[in-house]
Amino acid sequence: MCGIVAYIGEREAYPIIIKGLKRLEYRGYDSAGVALLNNGALNLYKKQGKVANLEAFTEDKDRGGSAGIGHTRWATHGEPNDINSHPHASSDGEIAMIHNGIIENYDSLKRELQRKGYSFKSETDTEVLTILVEDIYKNSDISLAEALRLALQQVVGAYAIVLISRKNPRQLIAARKSSPLVVGIGKDNDFFCASDATPIVEYTKKVVYMEDEEIAVLDLDKGLKLYSIDDVAKTPYIQELELHLEALEKEGYDHFMLKEIHEQPRSITDCFRGRLNADEAWVKLGGIKDYEEKIANANRIIMIACGTSWHACLVGEYLFEDLARINVEVEYASEFRYRNPIINEDDIVIAISQSGETADTLAALELAKSKGATILGICNVVGSSISRITDAGSYTHAGPEIGVASTKAFTAQVTVLTLMALSLAKRKGTISDSTFRTLLSELEAIPSKVQEILDTNDKIKFISEQYQHASNALYLGRGSSFPVALEGALKLKEISYIHAEGYPAAEMKHGPIALIDEEMPVFVIATQGTSYEKVVSNIQEVKARKGKIIAVVTEGDETVKGIADHVIEIPETDEQLVPLLSTIPFQLLSYHIAVMRGCNVDQPRNLAKSVTVE
Repeated sequence: MCGIVAYIGEREAYPIIIKGLKRLEYRGYDSAGVALLNNGALNLYKKQGKVANLEAFTEDKDRGGSAGIGHTRWATHGEPNDINSHPHASSDGEIAMIHNGIIENYDSLKRELQRKGYSFKSETDTEVLTILVEDIYKNSDISLAEALRLALQQVVGAYAIVLISRKNPRQLIAARKSSPLVVGIGKDNDFFCASDATPIVEYTKKVVYMEDEEIAVLDLDKGLKLYSIDDVAKTPYIQELELHLEALEKEGYDHFMLKEIHEQPRSITDCFRGRLNADEAWVKLGGIKDYEEKIANANRIIMIACGTSWHACLVGEYLFEDLARINVEVEYASEFRYRNPIINEDDIVIAISQSGETADTLAALELAKSKGATILGICNVVGSSISRITDAGSYTHAGPEIGVASTKAFTAQVTVLTLMALSLAKRKGTISDSTFRTLLSELEAIPSKVQEILDTNDKIKFISEQYQHASNALYLGRGSSFPVALEGALKLKEISYIHAEGYPAAEMKHGPIALIDEEMPVFVIATQGTSYEKVVSNIQEVKARKGKIIAVVTEGDETVKGIADHVIEIPETDEQLVPLLSTIPFQLLSYHIAVMRGCNVDQPRNLAKSVTVE
């Protein structure tokens, strides 16, 4: 949540910052702002709404200068308006700050500063921190970086911060705790700073991922200095970005979400590339190789996540228990961390997150780590916080996901979980060699089968037209298709603002059936498998109450076709792998319905991509 970008060097800062803010806008779009240093002046411009509003507002303003900071906001403290927008300035106008995170003790800090005579223009916690730094700086004979360090020792909460000052025009100061921040080192000894690497990759491949409670001074004359909040010098670890600029463009698609849906044949292939070979019958996950025996012998695996990643965990629970016969518990990270859970040293905790920065998931991992559990991560972003805190893990290799509603990340996570379950099952001997080989072959075929479904887009779009005006919807599935029902409902809610709920199909009779009438679309996963006949019975119960049935069925199915109002066929595959296929029609349905309703598909209201605050 919230996007930060900053630049200092010899180039014009404004175009770099604005382009960076557009790439970070998926992190929040309540407001946007910049602060630019130009010929001794600190020019600060900010505007409610999207980055485009800021661009229009600054057209006739002084946008010169080779140092600046920018911010795109997801509001936490204070409603979205111009005044609460970032950057925030000190009371004397000498300092400007951008911030991603939450200062939990801002109220007590604010009262103390008010007693000292300071007044505040905004309702934000960030302005409080800015003025706290100002107070320390102007009342002590110390550097601005030292003033920030001392201020942060008084702070409780999370932050990624960049400071700019009129008195230090050749220097930016950054700090990080629990919110992501990456420093880019340019070819011309200039510096970039951002919440993630997307604004930086165009200019440099050399980056430093800041660690918790680190402060960085980016000085054009003295270079990069890195040290801890306790004033211990650190040696910057410079990494090479693997991100490619073209992956950040729409490439002819109307929306990033549609592009990312259509990227899934490639992203799933990239997930298992080099990790499985059906002909030779092997699975290798190098990231967890040293822990495979411990995982296989574990009495319990705890999977923790939020949102779409939590749904992937639920699919993983079915896979691990059925194939590898290991007990799995799936937890919401936000609940797990506050529930005083029972965690033992022989437990395996697997955290799943697209960004690798989800605040609740990180906090849950810290808790599990403190109890001695082995902690593993599955995430998409190289160098992210989860990848650094965990003992081991696997990247999904799905590529950048810009659309706020997650699509290819879900199928990538399920693919990695499938590989893990198969690897463990093979090690434990809980599945036969023939079943193992069959599942590997089926998994290798999934990308081409996903493409077959994508090729039916026009039919799915037609079905979407019939239900674009719905007010409510139900999604039903059994077994590992139940999490897909949850995910389908979430997608519809997120981007079309239609109220939707996912249920195990049999649970419909325990309450939700009361909602069904001729206006209620009911989306059902009714593919061939162990529960097929039961799901057909559930469909008949809905039809008896005049509900509208949209069924995802196995190709060639005639039974459900004779009952349902609409069917979407998917290629036949092993029951264990159905979630990788059945989720695709729901993604497309949600997308088309949202577009038809005039919704902002890539930037749905009130949401942000990377939830870095609680």
